[in-house]
Amino acid sequence: MNISDAEFEVMRVIWASKEPLASKMIISELTERTDWKPKTMQTLISRLVKKQALDFTQEGRTYTYFAKVSEEQCLAEVSEGFLEQFFGGSLMPMLSHFAGSKKISKEEADLLRKLLDENQS
Repeated sequence: MNISDAEFEVMRVIWASKEPLASKMIISELTERTDWKPKTMQTLISRLVKKQALDFTQEGRTYTYFAKVSEEQCLAEVSEGFLEQFFGGSLMPMLSHFAGSKKISKEEADLLRKLLDENQS
């Protein structure tokens, strides 16, 4: 699933709610965070429905939206796509790049060692 940054912002609103949201509630929340026009927000919601990231129920003229994918699922897909696009799908070049370009704390290094130990194949 290929979700744009703007679509991801819509998904964050829905994930934060934990309950299905009427489109007017989504638009209200996004109005506080962005300078988007309501029509733009509705377009983003429609795109997410087409991409099957969102689904909805309809009662009269009210559409209530809910996530079909969890935040964890979406982040996993985005992470895999990032890894594939920039590092050929290999974890080692990515880790080498970040380890060489950013300082990490002892706690972060210890956590990374622990994660690597737990995930050895």
